[in-house]
Amino acid sequence: MTKREWSVGETDVLARAVVRAPSVHNIQPWRLEFPDGEAVLFERADLALPYHDPHGRDRSISCGAAVANLEIAARILSLEPRVRLLPDGTDADRVARLAVVDTHQPCEAELHRYSAISRRRSYRRPFAGPALSDDEVNHLLAETGEESVHVRPLRGRGEVEVLADLLEYAGIVLKQDRGYQRELAIWTIRDERSRVHGVGIAGSASPSSSLPWAGLVRPQTTLPHRQVLADRIAEETVLVFATADDGREAHVRTGMAMQRVWLAAVERGFVAAVQTHPLHLTKARRRFGERLSLGGHPQLLMRVGRPSGTVPQSPRRHENELLAPRE
Repeated sequence: MTKREWSVGETDVLARAVVRAPSVHNIQPWRLEFPDGEAVLFERADLALPYHDPHGRDRSISCGAAVANLEIAARILSLEPRVRLLPDGTDADRVARLAVVDTHQPCEAELHRYSAISRRRSYRRPFAGPALSDDEVNHLLAETGEESVHVRPLRGRGEVEVLADLLEYAGIVLKQDRGYQRELAIWTIRDERSRVHGVGIAGSASPSSSLPWAGLVRPQTTLPHRQVLADRIAEETVLVFATADDGREAHVRTGMAMQRVWLAAVERGFVAAVQTHPLHLTKARRRFGERLSLGGHPQLLMRVGRPSGTVPQSPRRHENELLAPRE
């Protein structure tokens, strides 16, 4: 293993990759440090969503996505990284330690994957064209890179109706949850023109008329008849991510797998969006997993398709914020 002194340029590349990772409500719950020749990613527990993410599961998934980006960026810097997850000491907020074990000449596929980081968006609108073919889906599934994370598409009308049941129930519950709606409003950006740097969800990224299969549920969201909802889902490609365990490591690895699949989709000209809010309803989550015979815990849903237009980029923290030392 090579102990190194990180240059300003290298830390900038790594930080830029991390801040471009997707995160729940775009809260960007991470911090990056460079002690003893390593790059260490920490989870910021102070950025909490008590109504949407009461157990911090989505926050850990978000950090997993950041780890995937960090690893890709290291390879682009001609470094061979070794990543160790979760603490082996007293730092309970540490998510991953990246050490450099050798040099590495990035291949063309890695260059394309790195390029996709800056082009990735959360696409919460209806897709264009046909659903992905089986071959296209299989290409994406081959990119998960995590044996402990099982990813599979919904297939057949029966499975589509299982998801329609979940989304209908979640839509009814969350529309009436004042705490959830207040929290969502706090993290939604109204004046996007003045927000180049920062956090939060771009309000225009999710039209107010969108159905709950396509994004976040707001008070004005239309709740269609269950049959209409099932028909809409049947026209799309929906991937289900599940794990046998339901601890923090499983959540981090889910985020890593999610980001790899998402970036692979972007490389191929597709767009995607992730849903987790229906899976925070404990009984509904358990029932969903049982009805699909997942044999584990469903962690997130990913819609993948072809874009029908462009969506705005939500703001990102400045790299200097990411690198700020702990108080």
